[in-house]
Amino acid sequence: MAKNEHSWNRRNFLMRTGGASAGLIFGMAIPFARNMPASFVPIALAQDASNIPGKVGLTELNDRPLNAETPAHLLDDTITPTNRHFIRNNGNPPEDVDLNSWRLTIDGLVENILSLSIDDLKNQFDVVSYDLLVECGGNGRAFFDPPARGNQWTYGAVACSNWTGVRLSDVLKAAGVKPEAIYTAHESADTHLSGNPDLQPLSRGLPIDKAMDPYNLIAFEQNGEALHPMNGAPLRLVVPGWPGSCSQKWLNRIFLRDQVHDGAKMTGTSYRVPSYKVSPGEKVATEDFQIIEAMPVKSLITHPETMKSVSESMLEVRGHAWAGDTSIKSVDVSHDFGATWQKAELTSPNNAHAWQRWSAQINLPEKGYYEIWAKATDTNGISQPFAIDWNPKGYLNNSLHRIAVKRV
Repeated sequence: MAKNEHSWNRRNFLMRTGGASAGLIFGMAIPFARNMPASFVPIALAQDASNIPGKVGLTELNDRPLNAETPAHLLDDTITPTNRHFIRNNGNPPEDVDLNSWRLTIDGLVENILSLSIDDLKNQFDVVSYDLLVECGGNGRAFFDPPARGNQWTYGAVACSNWTGVRLSDVLKAAGVKPEAIYTAHESADTHLSGNPDLQPLSRGLPIDKAMDPYNLIAFEQNGEALHPMNGAPLRLVVPGWPGSCSQKWLNRIFLRDQVHDGAKMTGTSYRVPSYKVSPGEKVATEDFQIIEAMPVKSLITHPETMKSVSESMLEVRGHAWAGDTSIKSVDVSHDFGATWQKAELTSPNNAHAWQRWSAQINLPEKGYYEIWAKATDTNGISQPFAIDWNPKGYLNNSLHRIAVKRV
């Protein structure tokens, strides 16, 4: 089972202390302690954030390759600012990028091989802008027990910026997709960490049907400006609704194939989950893994910041919700450890594949420690769980989001 919010350091917290004694840690009572599930771990544990040049307030997970997430409260904007967009690298980003000489090749199973400059893209195809959500498939990996290998993302490997570019489908149509093509394959200019030029850090692809989604972009701008180097400058794919690894950065080639692409991190267990439920820690044969496609329903609390102290009884809570290839039907919030829930106000997305903003006014009846929980439900009626089943690579953790609030 996936763990919830920093519980990996405080296993069986309440079993050791009891609900009432737990309040001593926070210097106040926990009004709804009786509703806490057995072996529950409060959210009120340390969170560290550090700055990275060119970004604001991101938490660095590792520096080779550079990966950094955004604390939830810094994702409150409807449109994520570029300087708060998370960073997910697999190799060494290219250096000394020349926009004038950059080319994108479209080849493989096409009628017409294309070699396009960025100006060619702007001049030969419709340029469009959409608010599109990108989320790493491993977002939430830190909360699995036993731990899953990989970057220990908590909640911040997600963002919804405004992207400008041309539709991937328009470019593929211009190249002429041959009938036998079933999958795209993507390549980029980053290099393998080993320095071996024969190895690629990442080369993923899409089924042709998904590639033709009109909201997939070959993007050259983010929030009205040139792409940030760590977010794929000068050219990248943006494939919303599916794992962020599909949104190849530093894009320089797309080729079409008559088989499922077998590039770097497309095979084995990369971006794959078992095709059946497994027990925590169970070993799974490689052939029993299936490729992740649409991401699950999810929500994020962006206000207030966790561990906020408030003096008033009424508290505004807000955030975002999203759901892979579909949209959100409702968001519910709880302040009493899930004993009761209230509906949040929910806005429509700015366009398909953008996250949806929600807000609620919550009454904190007395002084003490509270947790605010958010639970989204998509238009198919699927809701976020309290915790998800364990998987070996720690993917697709859409457990409901929890923050701590102290009324003083």
